[in-house]
Amino acid sequence: MATPMVIDSPLPNGKLGAGIPSIPTTAKVTDMISIFRPTKRFARELPSIGHGKPQSFQASILSLDFSDEGDFLLTCESDNSMQLYDVHKGKHHKTCLSQKYGVSHAMFTHRNKDSGLCIIHSSTKLNHTIRYLSTHDNTYIRYFEGHEQNVTCLSLHPGQDNFLSCSEDNTVRIWDAGTKNACGKLLLNGAYLAAWDPSGNVFAVASPTAQSILLYDFRNFDREPFGTFDTLPYLQEMVGGTNSKGWNKLEFSNDGKHLLLGTTGLSHLLLDAFSGDLKTVLRRDRGGVRRLGVGDHNPDHVDPQSSDFLYPSTGDVTFTPDGRYVISGTRRENVLVWDTLATAQDKLLRPVMELDYKGDTGVMAFNPKYNMFATGDKDVVFWVPDLNLQ
Repeated sequence: MATPMVIDSPLPNGKLGAGIPSIPTTAKVTDMISIFRPTKRFARELPSIGHGKPQSFQASILSLDFSDEGDFLLTCESDNSMQLYDVHKGKHHKTCLSQKYGVSHAMFTHRNKDSGLCIIHSSTKLNHTIRYLSTHDNTYIRYFEGHEQNVTCLSLHPGQDNFLSCSEDNTVRIWDAGTKNACGKLLLNGAYLAAWDPSGNVFAVASPTAQSILLYDFRNFDREPFGTFDTLPYLQEMVGGTNSKGWNKLEFSNDGKHLLLGTTGLSHLLLDAFSGDLKTVLRRDRGGVRRLGVGDHNPDHVDPQSSDFLYPSTGDVTFTPDGRYVISGTRRENVLVWDTLATAQDKLLRPVMELDYKGDTGVMAFNPKYNMFATGDKDVVFWVPDLNLQ
């Protein structure tokens, strides 16, 4: 019988759940993947609207990001807050508010300042400036100005503090976090997603408008892309439509062999990172949680406090650190797992297993150092292997 989920309870000895033994960090993902279970859920209190009454709606989680050492998790939320969680202690660590500028696409940098974690995030109010925050004293270190419309993606270089930003102004900008001026700019129609390969020598840019993915040499990004992957044939033939909207994630596997294109719909695409050939369509019958794809917007008449108002997300799908498995959220219940080594009939692959969970999963991230991952929609959930199931 699986260990029940712990909700906001104190954790003995810094473990990730009451009574759950420490998880060996060197265990193979293959040995652990089937026994991951939701172990701890962090339920946020609804803020008061006056006279002690809580507001009727709860913030949605827009993004998740782990620190390099895997010891902290960062969320970005629709109430203009960023929440930090201590992974070792299994506790909420800190709240950072950005009520003036709004916040989206929050991610940790590689550097810490004065023993505090540093965050880069985009803005949703006033302007489209990207901001560099020190959590030690909640002060902004630097502002990255230039984008003229909504920022749709931020992607940090795997080994240094260069990062990419995509925007609805049809530009991709390359930045060095050490200076406020952009290192370069690419003019690309509808280029709303970007990702680095694990070496940091190559980055990919995806355009749902052009239905294509472009590969650039980081050292020569001002030249033409050395690779162009046309996704339209795959989406028309395998997914049953153009699916030009609903893209929300672009990610390389850690072995550099595969490129994952996540969507809000019924399928994700797994591509060969070298040739762009379709490896398989990852099918999920219930589809994704109702979220906006990059570049999509709510109709003007929709009330932000109504259930019809949709929020964006940085994707509900990711690779496991070994690159073998892809895990994804879905509507209503469970986390889906695909084995990329499994045989796909007509290049269509269905999940090899579903990890039990009652609730939506709109965003997810796998810890880079430890055998755990996190999911979120309204609340954050920590997942660790339940060794009692072995």
